[in-house]
Amino acid sequence: MSISVRGVSKKFGSFSALDRIDLEIPAGELVALLGPSGSGKTTLLRIIAGLEFADSGAVEFEGQDISSRSARDRRVGFVFQHFALFRYMTVFENIAFGLRVRPRRIRPSREEIRAKVHELLRLIQLENQAQRYPSQLSGGQRQRVALARALAVEPSVLLLDEPFGALDAKVRLELRRWLRDLHDKVQITSVFVTHDQDEALEVADRVAVMNEGRIEQFGTPADVYHSPATSFVYNFLGNVNLFRGRVENGATFIHSSPTGSIIFVRPHFLDVSRQPNGSSHFRAVTKHIHTAGPLVKIEAVTEWGAPVHIEMSQERFGALGLVPDETVFVTPKESAVFRADSHPAAADKS
Repeated sequence: MSISVRGVSKKFGSFSALDRIDLEIPAGELVALLGPSGSGKTTLLRIIAGLEFADSGAVEFEGQDISSRSARDRRVGFVFQHFALFRYMTVFENIAFGLRVRPRRIRPSREEIRAKVHELLRLIQLENQAQRYPSQLSGGQRQRVALARALAVEPSVLLLDEPFGALDAKVRLELRRWLRDLHDKVQITSVFVTHDQDEALEVADRVAVMNEGRIEQFGTPADVYHSPATSFVYNFLGNVNLFRGRVENGATFIHSSPTGSIIFVRPHFLDVSRQPNGSSHFRAVTKHIHTAGPLVKIEAVTEWGAPVHIEMSQERFGALGLVPDETVFVTPKESAVFRADSHPAAADKS
């Protein structure tokens, strides 16, 4: 089931939550709506679901305008951040609920409901938990039950609002991998809201990066990360250093002047040496060195007093033998340049 959002705008009083949003989601894809708080991602999801209605524009499922239809008539499965399970129902009854409350003429038989629920329990790997109550489950297990309950009614699309937001970091990591595997099995068009960049880039087929009610960029995770269309996208997706400078003949020159282009450099694209390395280097003094983890993270201060964050492999750090309060020479290996007089602006990668 493809989803088309055409010119959708939404205001809450004087606040513009969405400003002429256009979005095409191909059938069977898993798409992330990614952005900071207040960017409009949850409002857009709720308009797709029929839980909110746009002030203007249209939402289409498979080419049919469903803008005026209720959430029930749109046949969407919706998964909330806080599970919203029925506390006094077992896992089995929670999953079966949507099937049992269907009108009698389309309600499956008791045997069909039982078979469907057991199929979903196998899918979410909780077959032995069917008679437990939500309070007896872990947070990750409860979210899997919430997903199974949404899938039980065979929705046309699956919508998830910060589905892992209430869980701790380790469980989030496990569940987002599980969600990717689940989606590959059921192949239902799915849209999920998140503010977690790693979550969106790891799980989604495509990512819509949102800011102030607009979509800054829509593309594959590789596209939005490696070829950001705007300075906002570059800055939002991962850690980044912001400098002033210029680019000449493919080389990036960073300086202390408050004028010039805005130079964006990710921490792992900064090379460190004890001697000048080319003409585009600048001096910095190391302050704090964090060696825990696969990468060494270095906090330094440039010769003009600005903070700079550097990342390197454990092997490179071992070879250099860096220590705090040491003067080093830093050279950008790759950067993105945005015009200082515009935001956002097209980038020149170097």
